[in-house]
Amino acid sequence: MISRIEIGFLPGVRDALGEKTRRRIFHDLHLSVENVETIEVYTLEGDLTDELLERIAAGPFSDPVIQRYAVNRSLAFDFDWLIEVGFRPGVTDNVGRTATEAVRLLLEKAANGGLKVYTSRQYLLKGKLTRREVEDIASGLLANELIQRFEIIDGRTWKSGEPVKPYVPRVIVADQPRTEYVDLPDDDAALQEISGSRVLALTVEEMRIIRNYFQDEAVQRRRREAGIGEGITDVELECLAQTWSEHCKHKIFNSLITYEDEHGNSRVIDSLFKSCVKGSTNAIREELGPEDWCLSVFVDNAGIIKFNDEYNLVFKVETHNSPSALDPYGGALTGIVGVNRDPFGAGKGAKLIFNTDVFCFASPFYDQPLPPRILHPRRIYEGVREGVEHGGNKSGIPTVNGCLVFDERFLGKPLVYCGTGGIMPARILGEPSHIKEVQPGDIVVMTGGRIGKDGIHGATFSSEELHEGSPVTAVQIGDPITQKRMTDFLLLARDQGLYRAITDNGAGGLSSSVGEMASLSGGCEIDLKKAPLKYAGLHPWEILISEAQERMTLAVYPDKIDAFLNLAAKMGVEATVLGRFTDSGMFHVCYGEQTVAFLDMEFLHEGLPQMKLNARWTPPAFPEPDFPEPADLGRALKEMLGRLNICSKESVVRQYDHEVQGGSAVKPLVGAADDGPGDAAVLRPILESFEGIVVASGICPRYSDIDTYAMAACAIDEAIRNAVAVGASLRRMAGLDNFCWCDPVESEKTPDGRYKLAQLVRANEALYDYTRIYGVPCISGKDSMKNDYMIGGTKISIPPTLLFSVIARMDDVRRAVTMDAKQPGDLVYVLGETRKELGGSEWYALNGFVGNSVPRVDARKARSRYEALCGAMEAGLVASCHDCSDGGLGVALAEIAFAGGLGMAVDVSLAPSAGITRNDDLLFSESQSRLVVTVSPADREAFESMMADSEMACIGRVTVEQTFVVTGLQGRVIIEEEIASLKEAWQQTLREM
Repeated sequence: MISRIEIGFLPGVRDALGEKTRRRIFHDLHLSVENVETIEVYTLEGDLTDELLERIAAGPFSDPVIQRYAVNRSLAFDFDWLIEVGFRPGVTDNVGRTATEAVRLLLEKAANGGLKVYTSRQYLLKGKLTRREVEDIASGLLANELIQRFEIIDGRTWKSGEPVKPYVPRVIVADQPRTEYVDLPDDDAALQEISGSRVLALTVEEMRIIRNYFQDEAVQRRRREAGIGEGITDVELECLAQTWSEHCKHKIFNSLITYEDEHGNSRVIDSLFKSCVKGSTNAIREELGPEDWCLSVFVDNAGIIKFNDEYNLVFKVETHNSPSALDPYGGALTGIVGVNRDPFGAGKGAKLIFNTDVFCFASPFYDQPLPPRILHPRRIYEGVREGVEHGGNKSGIPTVNGCLVFDERFLGKPLVYCGTGGIMPARILGEPSHIKEVQPGDIVVMTGGRIGKDGIHGATFSSEELHEGSPVTAVQIGDPITQKRMTDFLLLARDQGLYRAITDNGAGGLSSSVGEMASLSGGCEIDLKKAPLKYAGLHPWEILISEAQERMTLAVYPDKIDAFLNLAAKMGVEATVLGRFTDSGMFHVCYGEQTVAFLDMEFLHEGLPQMKLNARWTPPAFPEPDFPEPADLGRALKEMLGRLNICSKESVVRQYDHEVQGGSAVKPLVGAADDGPGDAAVLRPILESFEGIVVASGICPRYSDIDTYAMAACAIDEAIRNAVAVGASLRRMAGLDNFCWCDPVESEKTPDGRYKLAQLVRANEALYDYTRIYGVPCISGKDSMKNDYMIGGTKISIPPTLLFSVIARMDDVRRAVTMDAKQPGDLVYVLGETRKELGGSEWYALNGFVGNSVPRVDARKARSRYEALCGAMEAGLVASCHDCSDGGLGVALAEIAFAGGLGMAVDVSLAPSAGITRNDDLLFSESQSRLVVTVSPADREAFESMMADSEMACIGRVTVEQTFVVTGLQGRVIIEEEIASLKEAWQQTLREM
């Protein structure tokens, strides 16, 4: 029986979602709507009486103080158009799942085992709209047709109270799950067609290697003995495709590259990862010797470092770019809950203590025609923001750090970086917590959410550019509530010593999680028929590779499996035994009595050949900017403050909970009114102690247009500089590298592949050089190599981008410094030299240029400066500190002043500089490694003594007057603006987002 309950607000109660939707219709679609009301709809499938439905509606589904309800009739009244939006069959419905649990608890679970609840939402629109305009609102704003369906009702034909016909999104699945054998012919074109049609993302060479493996007589003999056919099954083919995908195997980063520089000199690089990323970390660890505080790097789901003698820190940053391009909400939600599982699945498992997020979008005010399958940037902006908000806030994890970057080239594919940090005891029941091992005989257990069709081909889909055939099934929607329950259970199981090892079910699902853990023991044997499913009928290959969310795989001690399962049942978490780990050397997968996969572990993990690629560097040249210095630099400063990459992101920051768990010491927004742009986050992971951690990041993709070596150097310096600005020390600072690149492999569709690969080489070499000089080892990272859009004749490639994140230990969070000016009379210092380095700057971009003089980093001077500044902070000599980055010195000074609610009078001609002859160059150059510091006059002598070896100058004072006064190179005032007007220019751009 199908029933329907509708929940709406009582008359006079504000409908905040309706108001927000009305504003979005106006801003995004430029349509005028008088009013929007919302009604939540619950469709119930089950044998329920009218009396029970009334209890459900009045009980868990509605709040009698503000809401009203209707059972099997409509609440809709007085509207011109009604749009109802719900999920398509098979798409995760988190609210529906929670509602189902609530009803079962209310009505006794045992009596309602077949009950299911599905959710949808009605939007009641008042206004003079055509049906076509309403369809545009439905498809362009309210529903993502990849995962949602909608229905439109004309208010003129509507009878008040008339019930809407219930819609049940049942999944249509195969009557009988089956395994097929796939013929891999000798024809290369046919092999490529198989790879493309199945979304395998395998090259012809890789397909040949797989075919040849199965033609080997020894392999065929072992397969006959195991009771499986000699040919390849679809389970095996899909498993190999996931394991060998660019997303999982990082084939480009591990390739053999012949690099040619601009002078024609060549050299061979054997794996950028091994030589540059891992090479730098290994060298730094050797230099640390017995004092090495890195515990587990590049071998687990996340990097693990020592925090103190009792605890370790864990950190990982991931990307979810491709799914977020198709479904911004689901892709970003999956991104944040997915990266949550990485630190949780590292070592023996960490308690999660913070999230970070960095988003790269096209302008939300984009007003040009959109290419096919591309969502409007504003919709992506809002969907991603909401997805990460729901994933983080509902998981009880504070979001403490992040940023937004805008560039029109992110129209083709947004970048969605999500990071999570955790803490774990250094030892658990006497064993080191960072070591992961699996023994033959350990039980394979999957716990958490069930498996569905969502997330199928996620890894291979993310290994390609976005195109016409990008699969809907790759889209997932995470469930943070289920995941929180699972992590709470597993932390208890960890502390009771009930399992030996843990990992997440991320890319590739069981294929990757069991396959990777089995490499530690030497093999495995699992039965997919035992896996819990969201609905019946999935084929074995779908069960194996689905990335349906909220799942972990564990190696459980055989003699503790009963205790593990009992604890899971007690805490309401599903846990299922799938098989056991072995030392057979085989990845053995069954479906009931039938063997459906039988692969050599060595072939599965090491059979992929190393790619051989060519790179050629040719430095680009852009027209030199040719425009006069503006007569009104005050106006220019306001324009700069309002630019998307500089302006306030408060409207986004306020959506995230940074206070949950109670550990945040320096917040994302700081200052007199708590609305200034903090440089980095500071938090206490152990509330009984003042020991803290600093989290910061650096990203500057615009510089890639000129030189990716400089881009990477600047990103690394910015992250370190941000951390230093709040008081972090270089003595215990670790980094994470996340490369997002356009396709760097030369081909017919990427004729400039050699240049793009050379860009990647240069960025990695900068990573090696600068992390070595700063002594900041990388402990984890990730690369995403196919960030292109290609449909028809349109190709959009992102600018090559490196996000560099750092985590650092702080001995005492009470010594932390914020960026806002504190007292009138405090002295204003500039640390570091300003040079004519405006190539790729916001100032040149504002004036329509790129330029060539990209900022260069002198890391040795910068390190000395940062170490001296850290000493001054530890001595309590620094009142405020702010880094100079986007917009340069002019922007930094203004932000310090209005964040503190104070004025400032400075003479920028006194700042250390070289080659500067124009005031706008001095104000807006983005030279790196610079900071602005305010110091009490009483501490002047001590501060200057500690910073004596650094390029430094006192350029003015903080004032009580609410004005910002700047004297320029010719000794005259070049800016005199009210602080309030500068702050308004900075805040207004994204205020309504």
